[in-house]
Amino acid sequence: MPYRVLEHTADFKMAVFGKDLTELFQSAFSGMTAYLKKPENKKNTVSRKIKVEAPDNAILLVDFLNKILALAQINKEIYQSVKFSRLADTELEAEVFGYPVDSFTRDIKAATYHGAEIKKEGDVFKTNLIFDV
Repeated sequence: MPYRVLEHTADFKMAVFGKDLTELFQSAFSGMTAYLKKPENKKNTVSRKIKVEAPDNAILLVDFLNKILALAQINKEIYQSVKFSRLADTELEAEVFGYPVDSFTRDIKAATYHGAEIKKEGDVFKTNLIFDV
């Protein structure tokens, strides 16, 4: 499993893993969107292109997740997959794919910067993320 939900007193916290930055970002995306809405076997009917820049890869990850949250709330859509056309330490370009929803199973206000630090341990990139719910 590329992510694991962790105990946290008031917020949603998860540990995220990947063999490279792309897989780490995809795992964080998958964990966050699965928390928002239980995965359904629905066909992707919408796509949104995004571009994010940040001073480092941890801030880039949090900003990327917050961009996805904003798009989901504004457009009432849940995204099931992401394809990165560019992913570097300080910028990314991607396209997310999903479908319209009437509501979400749970709400996330924001991904937070608290404790967000991407580390490489052996062959694995990992980070812990805390979401304000």
